[in-house]
Amino acid sequence: MKQRWILLVVALFGLVVPNNMFLYSSLHDPHGCGGVAHNLLASSFMLDAFLAMGVLAYFFAARPIGPVRWYWFVLLSLLGGMAFSVPLYWWMNLRRETTASGQGIIR
Repeated sequence: MKQRWILLVVALFGLVVPNNMFLYSSLHDPHGCGGVAHNLLASSFMLDAFLAMGVLAYFFAARPIGPVRWYWFVLLSLLGGMAFSVPLYWWMNLRRETTASGQGIIR
């Protein structure tokens, strides 16, 4: 039970902190996101994140960790980044397993 709450807290942190930093820099930088393509460090980090998302999505498709399908992980990754999607996807699968096993319905 405690592990599920930790996953939710980490997912919330991953959604709020990195995404707000991105939005703040996008809105207050006069160049917006246009400079990302010319920044080798940012481009390599984005490529690394997309490759990690692809590898994890393939892993979740080949060996599911629960009833929630792999494409939800990809959608969550695109919406909030890896620090958000990995713990939330894991939490969603733990939540569904608890509900399916009859230990209690979570609404």
